[in-house]
Amino acid sequence: MANKIDTRQAVHAISAQQLAALGLNNLAYVKETEIDGGTAFAIFAANGERLAIVPDRETAIAAAWENGLAPVTLH
Repeated sequence: MANKIDTRQAVHAISAQQLAALGLNNLAYVKETEIDGGTAFAIFAANGERLAIVPDRETAIAAAWENGLAPVTLH
């Protein structure tokens, strides 16, 4: 039980900056977006920085993997 409490306290102690950096070197977020009236897919770093825009979801996922990032899709 003490471990659960310690974990909760540690989670609440994370700053906004630390939270934004979680997964920074490991994750890429893929989100459908509209560009010039058409649909494209944006790839974002864990801190919200846009890394790329590609024409389809499959290309976005492949690009993330090719760059050593695990893709996570957002809806």
